Amino acid sequence: MTKHGFLLFLLALTACVQKPSLDELKKSIEAKLADQPGTYAVAFSNLSSNEHLFINEHELFHAASTMKTPVMVEVYKQATAGKFSLKDSIIIKNEFFSIVDGSLYSLTPDSDSDTLIYKHLGEKRTIYSLMYDMIIISSNLATNLIIDLVDAKNVTKSLREIGAKNIQVLRGVEDGKAFAAGLNNQVTAYDLMLLFEKIDAEEIVTNEASMGMVDILLDQRFNEIIPAKLPTNVKVAHKTGSITGVQHDSGIVYLPDGKKYVLVLLSKNLPDADAGVAVLADISKMIYDYVN
Repeated sequence: MTKHGFLLFLLALTACVQKPSLDELKKSIEAKLADQPGTYAVAFSNLSSNEHLFINEHELFHAASTMKTPVMVEVYKQATAGKFSLKDSIIIKNEFFSIVDGSLYSLTPDSDSDTLIYKHLGEKRTIYSLMYDMIIISSNLATNLIIDLVDAKNVTKSLREIGAKNIQVLRGVEDGKAFAAGLNNQVTAYDLMLLFEKIDAEEIVTNEASMGMVDILLDQRFNEIIPAKLPTNVKVAHKTGSITGVQHDSGIVYLPDGKKYVLVLLSKNLPDADAGVAVLADISKMIYDYVN
């Protein structure tokens, strides 16, 4: 092969591996989702290039445990305001009031990913410890104790202050009467994206608080969606959420070369949870390949 021919070969090879456009990526994701039962939403914000990709970004979804991230934000906000210290302790109880009529309800270990906490009822635990377990192992009992502390209304109010218009945190977990009445915590992919953008920009509460939240999110134990198909040297600060027919993940992805992006993946009406998780993990890999 001549030198000229070799150069032409290299140019042709480069053209074959040229990075797809953002629009092409979106079409590929939409084509993948079109074959799947259920409803999906995607919000992608490339923090290194200011690119965005949206699919059903304003669609409302049952929040499941993704609402625990804004609850954590409110804890840091109130602690910074001096209402309490993260080192303060509160008593572990298992009695909560329904937002419907004020009647008492309790949680059970078999409906909670954190079963150990139920062996410590009546004991004291620090606010930070409860908040940490609320995020990394999605402890429902810890979540309700924290929501009792900061008040769900304050969580939603703080979200409105950052421009999140549709996400709402009404109550704690397992309030059966509220669920039956349709009074549920709700999120959109767009609003969760805004929240994580603000955390990354260290515009939530203080720089120190934002960094503290990221450190907690990096310890997430449930890694079946966003991180599942990514290289092990990629770090993900994220919070998942799942109930029947619902699988979510949301957070910040950090690449070894310094690139980073926010990714929110939501789903509902899934007849097969495992299949839904696999599809979302595939989309996460598609986003990673595009950025990388």
